[in-house]
Amino acid sequence: MTPSGALAEVVGSKAIPRTEVTKKLWGYIKKNKLQDSKNRRMINADDALKVIFGGKKQVSMFEMTKLVSKHLK
Repeated sequence: MTPSGALAEVVGSKAIPRTEVTKKLWGYIKKNKLQDSKNRRMINADDALKVIFGGKKQVSMFEMTKLVSKHLK
């Protein structure tokens, strides 16, 4: 899968399998402490993720997967 420009800022621009995209995305979320402290199923968006999440400040893990798939070709 080839990531869009916005997603490439988080996971890199090389074509990689969907599973690797998810792994890199979670690595980014954990490194930047973007998982909500009270509800661990929610992801708080920083500026890079907000573009991927369609402008939303917070999304669930499950919604994140759906939104990320729109950025893969």
